[in-house]
Amino acid sequence: MLFWIEVLVSLFLLVGSAFALVGAIGLYRLPDFFTRLHGPTKATTLGVGGIVIGSMIFFSHQGEGLSMHEILITLFLFLTAPVSAHVLAKAAMQQKLPVTAKTRGKPWD
Repeated sequence: MLFWIEVLVSLFLLVGSAFALVGAIGLYRLPDFFTRLHGPTKATTLGVGGIVIGSMIFFSHQGEGLSMHEILITLFLFLTAPVSAHVLAKAAMQQKLPVTAKTRGKPWD
């Protein structure tokens, strides 16, 4: 494998892993449900996207061409993550979950 392909794949894997780590830390550290919702939906989506792009580059260079698996994973991820976050936020608003004083925008008040 060419050196610059290895560097590019490694870069995407490291960036994707860093975003996934930040998303996991955000899920653990943020104070209430509404702020915790951003960790997995924003940072982790970018993390998995970076890892999938690295996988696409690696396997397309192996001679098999562009794989449909990675394209479908990316499409599915970028379509379902915002929808599931919206549904979870709406359900939390209906349940009137407690929020911290720093959380802005309380539509149920």
